[in-house]
Amino acid sequence: MSSHKASLIVDKDFVISQIDDRLYGSFIEHLGRAVYGGIYEPGHPQADEQGYRKDVLDLIRQLRVPIIRYPGGNFVSGYDWKDGIGPKDQRPSRLELAWRTVEPNQFGLNEFVDWARVAGSSVMWAINLGTHGVDEARNIVEYANHPSGSYWSDMRIGHGFKEPHGIKTWCLGNEMDGPWQIGAKTATEYGRLAAESAKVMKWVDPSIELVACGSSGKFMATYPEWEATVLDHTYDHVDYLSLHTYYGNADNDTATFLGRSLEMEDFIRSIVATCDYMKAKKRSKKKMQLSFDEWNVWFHSNDADKKIDPWQIAPPQLEDVYTMEDALVVGCMLIALLKNADRVKVACLAQLVNVIAPIMTENGGAAWAQTIYYPYMHASVFGRGQALVPLVQSPKYDTKEITDIPYLETIAVYNEEAGEVTIFAVNRDLDNALPLDVDLRSFRSCEVISHLVLESGDLKAANTAARPDRVKPHEGGNAAADGFTVRAQLNRASWNVIRVRVN
Repeated sequence: MSSHKASLIVDKDFVISQIDDRLYGSFIEHLGRAVYGGIYEPGHPQADEQGYRKDVLDLIRQLRVPIIRYPGGNFVSGYDWKDGIGPKDQRPSRLELAWRTVEPNQFGLNEFVDWARVAGSSVMWAINLGTHGVDEARNIVEYANHPSGSYWSDMRIGHGFKEPHGIKTWCLGNEMDGPWQIGAKTATEYGRLAAESAKVMKWVDPSIELVACGSSGKFMATYPEWEATVLDHTYDHVDYLSLHTYYGNADNDTATFLGRSLEMEDFIRSIVATCDYMKAKKRSKKKMQLSFDEWNVWFHSNDADKKIDPWQIAPPQLEDVYTMEDALVVGCMLIALLKNADRVKVACLAQLVNVIAPIMTENGGAAWAQTIYYPYMHASVFGRGQALVPLVQSPKYDTKEITDIPYLETIAVYNEEAGEVTIFAVNRDLDNALPLDVDLRSFRSCEVISHLVLESGDLKAANTAARPDRVKPHEGGNAAADGFTVRAQLNRASWNVIRVRVN
């Protein structure tokens, strides 16, 4: 095979898994301007009667976000959900210790459930297992999901929400092994608390699904023993184990940065192995699935965040301005999730608005899409169906940190109902275009519908309020069908979406 050429064989019978739509979830935390000035800004020219920003909602609806994790994050470990319900003029302001701000509690459980419905999304609620415990765990499920005739459900009705919210997916705390976490715990302490909380939550509503906290990241000294110990306590009570990871390019080593998704895949495989070990130990028939409920690029705002004065309401925190190269990494991370769709059933791009987010706003002003918005949108819109095993041949490169990085990162998704195969492909080569042949031999016919390309002559180019369209996709890709083969030239450092009509 030529060193300057790549190939992909796609066979409709070689299925990794049906993709759970929740793979394209996101996350909103009470952090920075994610809520106040992000999704909620009464008085904004684009705000509706509830204070929800319609310009932000329009951008979110285009992403087709299926599920959104809320209200944290580190925030949740000190949060009393009761502060955010009832009449707004009676809600307390609290010192928020995780991010050292003041939380006014003008937006809470009922507002978020209502907002998510308007946004076309469902809710993934994280409960507080830092300062709270079993009693609060059962109470919040009763408030949110029980129809009526009990203390907490009748309180919800009194707050103007007659129908139960029906929240189906719940996180048992957040990053509980992190010393930065309010009420951080050992694996045994957390495992016991999570198991007992899970028990009563499912006694209140047996239809819900629960996510136990994995390690805060591969960098933790507790990893992966934490996962094994937590699952020892919770395996019979929970449905998913969480993973979190973020990547950055503080050293300005783009070639290594673009290879980080290989580490993400290795992380997933390690957690799968730990889960399957516990399955064997428990003699269980249940296969533990994964919730990758925090993932993104995050590093641009680190220095600015150190200079923020404490005890403000909604200061500009974690406001990473994303570049073209960040979009390529996000594209590679999305492909990594799709390659592991047999075990990763839920995933949340962290976060959705203003805070390490695909969407940015100005208070009182504009909203716009960052570079990372586009691969996320393309995957969510065109990546529904079955993930197919990618049989790839590609030239590779090495860096000081990572070896055997393929220039081609790719996967195909087959949507049988639509009669479409979509090929997502990143060319990691920073200097050269990469010719690609896609062999679709298992389909009777194929015709290219479109070839979307996201690229820029400047890998550090970003979108801003002044130039919101500096980096955006175009339909100028040259993919073409030749019998059962689709041939394309993938431009250097580009994200590509090739849609093929198949029979």
